[in-house]
Amino acid sequence: MRKALKGWMELNFGMGGELGIECSMELIGKMLVVMGVGILVIGVVVWALGRAGFKGLPGDISYQGQHGAFYFPVVTCIVLSVLATVGMWVWQWLSKR
Repeated sequence: MRKALKGWMELNFGMGGELGIECSMELIGKMLVVMGVGILVIGVVVWALGRAGFKGLPGDISYQGQHGAFYFPVVTCIVLSVLATVGMWVWQWLSKR
């Protein structure tokens, strides 16, 4: 991971032991573009699932009364957590190669 960041960021130790990170405007711009594309992809997936009629996974808690509604996606949260964990493991494994 450090090899991937080498040249993009410089760590500077200032007076009093402070640790500062200097980033160039070019790096910040690239990071913003990547985050924007990531948010766009997530938005398109959520929009497409909504259009396809996806209302949640079995096991999600939903209650609808006369004066309000409550929805808590328990199983969806667990599935997303497992997917994120596997994704981070894969990312870490690939970065060590």
